[in-house]
Amino acid sequence: MKLQQGQVWKASDGYYRIVRCERLEVEYKFIQDFTTRDGTHHTVQKKEFCRLIKGALLLSAEESKSPAKDQPSPD
Repeated sequence: MKLQQGQVWKASDGYYRIVRCERLEVEYKFIQDFTTRDGTHHTVQKKEFCRLIKGALLLSAEESKSPAKDQPSPD
């Protein structure tokens, strides 16, 4: 699996969203509650990030969308 910007990984302790992915470094946002999207930003080496997401599940594009965007707009 190739790491790409915008991917969301679900682990046992929360969610990891890749903000920026470079050759040797990954900047990610750790989110505990996916509905509020509140979290903290971190920058680590790619190898360390891969260790963090070991055993995690990659969410599809539909699953990683914001819940607010899925609701129809009032007309």
